[in-house]
Amino acid sequence: MTSRTPRLRRVRRFVPSGRATKGATPKVVALGGGMGLSASLAALRRITRDLTAVVTVADDGGSSGRLRDELGVLPPGDLRKALAALCGDDDWGQTWARVIQHRFQSEGELHDHAVGNLLIVALWEQLGDHVQALDLVGKLLGAHGRVLPMSAVPLELQAQVKGLDKDHPDEISTVRGQATVALTPGEVQSVHVVPEDPPAVPEAVAAVRDADWVVLGPGSWFSSVIPHLLVPELREALEQTQARKVLSLNLAPQPGETEGFSPQRHLEVLARHAPKLAFDVVLADEAAVPDIDSLTVAAKQLVGSEVELAAVAARGDDARSAGGAPDRHDPELLAAAYDRIFRMHGRIGPWR
Repeated sequence: MTSRTPRLRRVRRFVPSGRATKGATPKVVALGGGMGLSASLAALRRITRDLTAVVTVADDGGSSGRLRDELGVLPPGDLRKALAALCGDDDWGQTWARVIQHRFQSEGELHDHAVGNLLIVALWEQLGDHVQALDLVGKLLGAHGRVLPMSAVPLELQAQVKGLDKDHPDEISTVRGQATVALTPGEVQSVHVVPEDPPAVPEAVAAVRDADWVVLGPGSWFSSVIPHLLVPELREALEQTQARKVLSLNLAPQPGETEGFSPQRHLEVLARHAPKLAFDVVLADEAAVPDIDSLTVAAKQLVGSEVELAAVAARGDDARSAGGAPDRHDPELLAAAYDRIFRMHGRIGPWR
């Protein structure tokens, strides 16, 4: 099979105004969890006023895990991170982003609990409605978008892992819990959730079906990205929506979970979990793709997609000056890449 190699495009620095441009903008839904979803949201809020985050609910570690175990609630941590990422760049937004991300330091039971986690859970108990409570927190923060859980019940992530026991490298073991899966030293073969057919949040399904664009990834591939495909109603919505879809690849393999994975391998495991799901564009950082021809072929064969290369990572002095780590997504560069994709690949519609 032959394939045309995409022309490398170096994006121009995207300078946000601190708020999305006036006028009609695309309806965008971003799915994921943790820092990967936060990176997408921090970029997308710069280019659209109609943004919804759909967030994984399988976290079982840290403050979220403790609240989940003690109170039987959805793990709030990834939802909190998404809300923080949607806060504006003004004083109000940045102050509230810091407040909800603040963690208590003590010798007692409050140690390492995040303020935002406690606030979210308190409103869940007060209102008895996950969506209404998250909407209220978003209103308080002045969030530039909406945050929804992907399922109304907390999920347990389980993985089939090869080589967990070094003395039996070909043996397949079951690893339970998102925090454990994310750090497993073995090679993850597949994941599933318990319960096996969890109910999707109706508002999340409706958002996907009504979107102009859907963005999946970046993020921890097995513990934040693929879990969305394990909720039947949500997977069907992703397969059937008329929205165009972007799959955002990570900047580098994740130690443990995807150690040694090529960009093509990421596509292979995603296609194995959702063989009917196709994308319009695979977005990858140009420095993270050593073999563009192989990725182009894999994207076409596995997810029916074109490949878009762009510089989207903060590196070197840029990363250090922003207080971040090398090879972390730069929100301005990522915003520019999404903006170009939406304009170049989008259908002509009222938001254009």
